[in-house]
Amino acid sequence: MKIVIAPDSFKESLSASDIASTIKEGFSDIYPHAQYTLLPVADGGEGTVEAMVHALNGHIINTTITDPLGEKGSAFYGVSGDNQCAIIEMAAASGLERVPLNKRNAKITTSYGTGELIYDALDKGTRKFIIGIGGSATNDGGAGMLQALGVKLLDKTGQQIGYGGQALADLVNIDISEMDSRLAHCDFEVACDVTNPLTGENGASAIFGPQKGASKEDITLLDNNLKHFAKIIKQDLNIDVEHIPGTGAAGGMGAALLAFLNAKLRPGIEIITELLNLDRLVKEADLVITGEGRLDHQSINGKVPIGVAAIAKKHDKPVIAIVGSLGDKAEIVYPYGISAMFSILTQICTLDEALDATTAKKNLFLSARNIAATIKIGSKIA
Repeated sequence: MKIVIAPDSFKESLSASDIASTIKEGFSDIYPHAQYTLLPVADGGEGTVEAMVHALNGHIINTTITDPLGEKGSAFYGVSGDNQCAIIEMAAASGLERVPLNKRNAKITTSYGTGELIYDALDKGTRKFIIGIGGSATNDGGAGMLQALGVKLLDKTGQQIGYGGQALADLVNIDISEMDSRLAHCDFEVACDVTNPLTGENGASAIFGPQKGASKEDITLLDNNLKHFAKIIKQDLNIDVEHIPGTGAAGGMGAALLAFLNAKLRPGIEIITELLNLDRLVKEADLVITGEGRLDHQSINGKVPIGVAAIAKKHDKPVIAIVGSLGDKAEIVYPYGISAMFSILTQICTLDEALDATTAKKNLFLSARNIAATIKIGSKIA
């Protein structure tokens, strides 16, 4: 029996590679002679670098960046084994995880650090980039990233505007004459799993601003400032980004990557499964196992289990999802190719208890083993 194990991470608990290996351990207890292919997967958010570095025989690079609050800190990105492709998680440099809950302020947080990761990769000779833009702490339209790459965002006195979405109100014109010339020879693919436009009731500020510390008044200000930014981009670059699907991703980072770096915005799971050659591996498999931290009705919007299941469905392969928990209307995933789904939780517990890595790993092993045992019993009955 050939089994492909292609899970996402259990956020804040287990990495995708930990999950894949633990599922294999559980299944091997019942099917020790099965052929297992482990493919940790991500959708552009947390875990993307780890999954891609694993798949591309690459390595991690650590460097110093400017964090969302303007302080110096360390961050990482991945490089493929042939040093041709850099894999960057925006969250590593400009993510919510870098900002304490009581300091989250979408008006001042900057994406400058993400630009510094790109710059560092350029210095190392990389010319192909895959950038995951999930989990950002920013609402600056990617302005900080652009400034780190040499773009001048100028106010009425000819000076660079400050950091954050609040400062976009001061923007008068854009000067790209000193933008790093190496960027013109680069290829950017952006793992973007939302279709929100830059502005409006479904835009970056209204939908994602609250989780970044924006009040109702802040949302209005930030949305107006992104409208203003789009207006100046159209004025100086002759590109209209305001209503393009995906430009509202990551506080407007999608708009900056599209307008200034000619990036292609694509579903993260699509980019990653292509690089992993998942289609070929699934076609040859007898069973596919996937998973994520929580499976619910929102999972159909570009999450890993649905992306994996879509490939399996094309080849008429059964898919089992082993997940941290099952949420509201999880049954909506069945028509998308999920054959069966299981939560690893064994008892009522707090969120902290559920996320404990040791406990989660134990529960995952037991769940995988029991699922494998059930499959074996079923084959004997049949």
